[in-house]
Amino acid sequence: MKHSDPAMMTANELLVRYRDGSLSPLEATEAALARIRRYDEMLNGFCLVDEEAALDAAEASTTRWRHGRPEGRLDGVPTTVKDIILTTGWPTLRGSKTVDPAGPWADDAPTVARLKSHGAVLIGKTTTPEFGWKGVTDSPLTGVTRNPWDATRTTGGSSGGAAAAAAAGMGALHIGTDGGGSIRIPASFTGVFGFKQTFGRVPAWPLSPFGTIAHVGPMARSVADCALMLTVMAEPDPRDPYALPYDGQDFGSDLHHGLSGLRVAYLPTLCGVPVDAEVAAAVRAAAGTFESLGARVEQPEPDLPDLLSVFQTLWYAGAARLLAGIPDEKHPMMDPGLRKAAAAGARLSAVDYLTATARREDLTARLNRLHQTYDLLILPTMPLVAFGAGQDSPRPEERPAEWAGDLESWCDWTPFTWPFNLTGQPAMSLPCGYNRAALPIGLQIVGPRYADTLVLRAAAAFESAHPPRWPDLA
Repeated sequence: MKHSDPAMMTANELLVRYRDGSLSPLEATEAALARIRRYDEMLNGFCLVDEEAALDAAEASTTRWRHGRPEGRLDGVPTTVKDIILTTGWPTLRGSKTVDPAGPWADDAPTVARLKSHGAVLIGKTTTPEFGWKGVTDSPLTGVTRNPWDATRTTGGSSGGAAAAAAAGMGALHIGTDGGGSIRIPASFTGVFGFKQTFGRVPAWPLSPFGTIAHVGPMARSVADCALMLTVMAEPDPRDPYALPYDGQDFGSDLHHGLSGLRVAYLPTLCGVPVDAEVAAAVRAAAGTFESLGARVEQPEPDLPDLLSVFQTLWYAGAARLLAGIPDEKHPMMDPGLRKAAAAGARLSAVDYLTATARREDLTARLNRLHQTYDLLILPTMPLVAFGAGQDSPRPEERPAEWAGDLESWCDWTPFTWPFNLTGQPAMSLPCGYNRAALPIGLQIVGPRYADTLVLRAAAAFESAHPPRWPDLA
């Protein structure tokens, strides 16, 4: 869908307009900043906006385009950085009162360095829960981030500020992180596109305290924009010891090859977890779309164990490691839920951690075998739609009726995202429908490790058949 408002144009649309001279990076950046000024007081998607630096960068980009000498793949595209990611000259407070704003802030993380080298215009930093620890976005430092579709609802998290910014037209490209669904949860709740690529595809530094389940990835308003952003983000950086060898892939080169002949496993759920009826219907219809586009869709029943305790062991151990690096006297300033998770992690032994790692390896092997039969898996991103803002979990009336009892942590209501952090597979959330309250529903497409282009290709085919729509903020 073509947009007349520069703030709602995709990065690829902006670049076409820059190239033909019908729009300048300065105009696009001014449009994004105007949306921030108008709507972010309501949404709270940003913890830092640097208008002066953004306008200076946009003016320099405009000059380069005017002289026919653009710098890299993203020259002049308004872009945001999640406040987990280091950015030279900007405080990276990670949603925490324990971090000293004085810095020094002298380093760019690999993704920021790559985006800058390709001319992206950085406009600000987006909100996160404290240290990105949970599946909604509120923190002691920045308060509650709200959903552009309904400001009484959560964006999800932990990349909730990035998701709100993307849905509201406050920048075209957005850096997110995903340690258990933190890109895909908010993408599902806000109806944007979010991609957790194969682990190691995008270099990271400093490495996450949550270890090898944590990813950095793109969030945007189209599949093509995610592919463009990933092509840049995947460029090499020597600071990441786990980064995959750089192969120079253009992740947008395969987007138009369609679904014909692909073998697709449609999974209505995992491990029997109940799914909201409207979510289930939208994902079932999406499976029908895959079939109509030429894929061979089947509904297997894979033998997958319940691995919640495995993920929680790894996650809580990471939380304990995180708090061990913060002076004890600062702990009372922190999110009580994070402190509780860290306390649980501190009680774990090395044997507990290694046992969880072994079970993680078994899950990876099982899914590798499943992908010998199926090229892709499709399933709900989330078993429910966005619930009330300012809550760590949905209330009983906001979740499937079959969910009895208390939800002890955010991991309990995100059962379809964190398994693919354990396996390191590429997984993308994209909008596949809306419920009766006009809240977005997310479809998750999962591929085997290293098949990032295949996931993007399938997502692009579905997007062409079902273009997204955007919230009416007015």
